[in-house]
Amino acid sequence: MVKITYNAARCKGCHYCVNACPKKCVAPSGELNEAGYETVKFNEADCIACGSCYTVCPDYAIKIEKED
Repeated sequence: MVKITYNAARCKGCHYCVNACPKKCVAPSGELNEAGYETVKFNEADCIACGSCYTVCPDYAIKIEKED
């Protein structure tokens, strides 16, 4: 099981995480944060916790944890 903590307020809508995910678990949400940037949504069920989205996020908006 994977737990993704996502701080949408920190997101600047670059969508690097969308392009980096090998399982296509990250997608644009169609919603805007308070700063006016389009945020993303996560499909935790298919996530393999590879950390690609976390690694490419320049704003440290994503945190991934594997749950036992």
